[in-house]
Parts: sequence; structure tokens; C-alpha cells
Amino acid sequence: MGDSTKCFSAPPVEAEHTLNFKGGKDMKKIRKLLCAVLAMVMVLSLAACGGPSSEASKAPEGNNSSAPAQSNQGGEPSNEEVTLNWAIWDKDSTAYWQALADGYMKGHENVKIEMTDLGSNDYMTQLATQLSGGNGELDVVSIKDIPGYANLINLDLLVPLNDKLTTPKEDFNGVLDQLTAEDGNFYGIPFRSDFWVVFYNKDLFDDAGVDYPSNDMTLDQYDELMRKMTSGSGAEKVYGGHYHTWRSAVSLFGILDGKNTIVDGSYDFLKPVYERVLKQQEDGVVPDFGELKTSGLHYSAAFQNGSAAMVNMGSWFLATMQKYNAEAASNGVEPVNFGMVKYPHPDGAPAGSTLGTVTSLGVNVNSTKQEAAIDFVNWCASAEGAAVVAATGTFPAASTSETLDIIAATEGFPEDAASKEALTTAAVYLEMPYSPKASEIETVLNTEHDAIMTGAETVDEGIKNMNEQVQAILNG
Repeated sequence: MGDSTKCFSAPPVEAEHTLNFKGGKDMKKIRKLLCAVLAMVMVLSLAACGGPSSEASKAPEGNNSSAPAQSNQGGEPSNEEVTLNWAIWDKDSTAYWQALADGYMKGHENVKIEMTDLGSNDYMTQLATQLSGGNGELDVVSIKDIPGYANLINLDLLVPLNDKLTTPKEDFNGVLDQLTAEDGNFYGIPFRSDFWVVFYNKDLFDDAGVDYPSNDMTLDQYDELMRKMTSGSGAEKVYGGHYHTWRSAVSLFGILDGKNTIVDGSYDFLKPVYERVLKQQEDGVVPDFGELKTSGLHYSAAFQNGSAAMVNMGSWFLATMQKYNAEAASNGVEPVNFGMVKYPHPDGAPAGSTLGTVTSLGVNVNSTKQEAAIDFVNWCASAEGAAVVAATGTFPAASTSETLDIIAATEGFPEDAASKEALTTAAVYLEMPYSPKASEIETVLNTEHDAIMTGAETVDEGIKNMNEQVQAILNG
């Protein structure tokens, strides 16, 4: 997967695996919270697969509260029935869409939510095409990536939401500032988030007699640990670390101190990052980038087959590993005894500084039901909506201790305290923050990244090209 499809929200397919709840003491601790949430999402097990691309869901029975509703003429709010059309992708394989719709409708009986599934391929292009028609057919839009988000803003197709947000801005851990356009407004409110951590194989560490990584690990310490954990050769080779071929897995270590950005056309700060990773590659501490590109070896396979002691990856990989372990016996493979720790950070940056992606919701500027649409968007990002998202095994954008308890109580979550602590973050830097030229910038950065990592260009040559080409884009 290229970075352009994952910088805003789109983690790999395995991110959509849901997590299974386990019993015991952890479950008892959060039973009260889950009772209400599970009632909302149990209807998922009754939903049939397939169906037309636009599906209406009737509001489940519940209390008598109602959402603000607007007439087609945009009149005063009322309790009249209102139907919201919500643009999404991959409804049948993504649990949280229906869960959020059902959760909201349960408490807003006058609202019916229809979902228009545009599919994941070229989703943002299809969405822009529909919205550009100037009609209000779609009311709520799901935003998949930053380049597409920037395009919708450039086309004046979204409602500014700065003055509409009801969840405290600080609950989003600095992400909203990175979604703010040049006019000072943000046009999407995140409801789902993924952030990067380090996954490690406990058995490999035990066999090597090396202490597990910690939740306060600098980049120098990460490098040292990789070297300690590298052993063997040929088919018996164990790499201390594994960088996937995405640019974000390597170069974005450079933004974790909060001093630099990848959208301003100045990339000299990336030189020590690339030099460190290329030295690790030269020393055989991590697999060769070119060989990974050629072989197509996925990071999940490298970690699951025991050839990588550590993998830096997004939190979506947790669900993949839980599913792998749950099905290991039936698939004739051994489960992986794994743990997680916070992302390695530069000197001077706090532990918990990490990369992130978000999925956001926006409102069609041509919708005649904007007030009701905004109310739904705010609910999805609220603590109540966050609990619904967490109950599907997905990380909400505005996490609380309760939602983290839900995630940690899922079947197959590592039992150690450090893994649960790894779920808390200090600062989250988007893999691609907002820029009106995000798509063009990313194309340049990805091209030069591949050239540097394969040795087709030196680090200095690649960074020079980044500086010149991105500056030309920004000045164009």
C-alpha cells in the first residue's frame, strides 16, 4: 500500500479485523460500560452481507430523545423525521460503520441513517465527483485520506466545523491542528485513529537473554536493541528490526520531535534518519529494502514467522496478530508470543510521541440537513461514540481510559502491563498533515524515498531533489 492511501485513515486490510472479547477480571472491570455499548453493536451479527450500495437502517427502539432535524428548506430545528445519507466504504467488512449508525439512532429516534457504500478503490475521487454535482444527496461524508481531504476543501465542498465541535479539542491530542486549512478552519472531525508502536517477539528476546524493550525508548536505544537481537544467517537469520517499504516506516522518525514537517519543502532534517537506517541495512540489522520490494514480503509474515524480533507498525496490526494467534491451531502454525511498547522517540521528545492516521467525518456544504448531520458527526467523535468504536475492536480518535480498557480486554491482547501502557500517547503526528498540495508532495517524497533506500541516489541527492521539487510545487 502506498502512503497516499494510508496517510489519513486507510490502514492495511488487516486493520479491519475486529477484536474478540475475553472473560475474567478485565472483563468484569468494564462490564458496566460494555453493557450499553454491546447492546448497540449486537445487531451487526444479524446483518446480512451484500445488498444494494445505498442501504437504509431503521432506528432501533430506545429512549425518546431526538436529534435536531431540518426541513428540506433549511428551517428551524424540529423533532420531525430526518434521513441522513452517509458516504462510506467497505460496509460489509468494516464493523464500526453500522455500529455507529445503530448507536446514534438508538438515542435519536427521529433520525434514519442511510449508508452509500462507494467502495474503497478510488473512494475519495468518487466522493469528490458526487459532491461536485452541487446537490445535497449526501449529507455526511467519511474522509479517507489527506490528499482527498485537501481536494474537497479546495473545491469548497465541506462545511467548516471549528465552531461546531462539541468534544474538547485537546482530546484529539493535537490532531485537529494538523487538519486545519490555511483559512484557519478544519473541515473534518476524527472518530477513528491508529498510531504507531513497536511489536516485539517475547520468545526471541527470552531465547537471546535480552531484556524486553521499554515504553521509554530513544532512537539510539532502539538501534542498540536491534543489533543485540540480530543473529544467524541464511534461513536461520533473525533480524533485530524490520522496516516495511512504506516511507512512513522510515523517514517519519524525523518529525517526532515536533520541530519539522514534511509539507514545507525543506527536508535536510531527514539526512540523519536515512543515514541511520541505511547503516542498519548495510550491517544486516534489518532486511534490505530492495529485496523486500522485489520479494513482496509483508511485514506481518516477517514477524509471524519469527524472522524479525521487532516491527514498528500501526496499531491496526494488533487485530491482525490477535486473529493470527486465534486461528493458529486450525492453520497448523504456532501462535506468536508478542508484546507492544511505545514508539521510539528522539532525545528530548517525550515517550509516547508517535505517528498516526485518522478517519474523519465531514458535512456536505450543499446538504439541506446540515444541523442534523453535524449532530451525528459530533456524536461519533464523542465519548459515547468512542465507546461504540472501541467495542468493535477499533481505536477511537478521542480515547479515554474506558475505551483503552475495552481494547485491552479483547481476546488475545498481551497480558503484560507494558503492552496496555503502550496504548497511551503523548503527541500524535499525522503521517501526512493537511496541505493543499498534499497529493503532489507525497508523490515526490515517495519517489525519492525509494531511490534513497535502493541506493539509486545518495541521501544528499535524494534530499536535494525533495527540496527542489516540493518547493516548485509550493510556489506553483
